[in-house]
Amino acid sequence: MSTITESVNVTVPIRTAYDQWTRFETFPRFMDGVEEVRRLDDTTLRWTTRIAGVTREFDARITERLPDERVSWRSLDGPTHAGVVTFHRLDETTTRVTVQLEIDPEGFAERAGDRFGALTHRLKGDLRRFKTFVETRGARIAGRGERMDGR
Repeated sequence: MSTITESVNVTVPIRTAYDQWTRFETFPRFMDGVEEVRRLDDTTLRWTTRIAGVTREFDARITERLPDERVSWRSLDGPTHAGVVTFHRLDETTTRVTVQLEIDPEGFAERAGDRFGALTHRLKGDLRRFKTFVETRGARIAGRGERMDGR
């Protein structure tokens, strides 16, 4: 099991960062290898990923939601992983988003990639793309949209 922690500062208020992150269906727009995320119910998401030519589907359960603070999850099947995303207000317009993942890569290629830092590199890239995505859309998403916490 590997643990990876990465952070990015985004120039949007904390509510905007949290609101965008909890729009899980938009993950394919900034997460490399994620083809689709569908909500099955209030706490369960179905993921479809395609990495190194291998397509996988798995379900994950949201285990904790504290609005504007944190979201945590764990996989129910497929690749074993769990994680937490925390949101820290730096000032009125800047938020630090920190992702901590615990993952047990499946298959020889994924384990080899993990040893060479591919998972860390992918997470860094995903966070850079999230920064661009949320900062570009920030004004349009503030206070709007369906969130899994009912707010």
